[in-house]
Amino acid sequence: MHFEKSNFAFCGDFCYNIPMERITGFSPVAGADCRLVILGTAPSAESLRAGYYYAHPRNAFWRVLADTFDAPVPQTVGEKENLLFKNRLALWDVLCACARRGSLDSAIRDPQVNDFAAFFAAHPGITRVLFNGAAAEKLFFRFCGEALQGRAAARLPSTSPAYTLPYAQKLEIWRKELLR
Repeated sequence: MHFEKSNFAFCGDFCYNIPMERITGFSPVAGADCRLVILGTAPSAESLRAGYYYAHPRNAFWRVLADTFDAPVPQTVGEKENLLFKNRLALWDVLCACARRGSLDSAIRDPQVNDFAAFFAAHPGITRVLFNGAAAEKLFFRFCGEALQGRAAARLPSTSPAYTLPYAQKLEIWRKELLR
């Protein structure tokens, strides 16, 4: 597991005696010819248990990609990576580590960002960055926005079940950006 005990949660001037879990994210998934990268914030508790991105059964991420590219919804890590590589997509999170209780982005504390300058240098074909939700975009621009170096960027509605936009609307927005 990727959990370890960390500090307590701080909100305003009050300290709540709620232990936070220190989580560590996953390595990027990126082929040599990827054209865009999709960035989330940090893996959910379910993804950490499963050991791979977007493992919560109600998260629409893999369904959105499958529907966009007219493919079956991938079930295994190999099928998920094939879907990404076939469509020249890279996948990563903004954070390599943070303290968080549960899976909500609003619970993130003590964020540590990934090295995007090195990532983009290793993947020069990436010309666009898509953020899976507002929190990913906010954290990226707060801590490492200069790494964009002129690449286009767009925030997409979160595929998380916590973001209640109807699936058809999420799909329409994602499809437009993924096929651009």
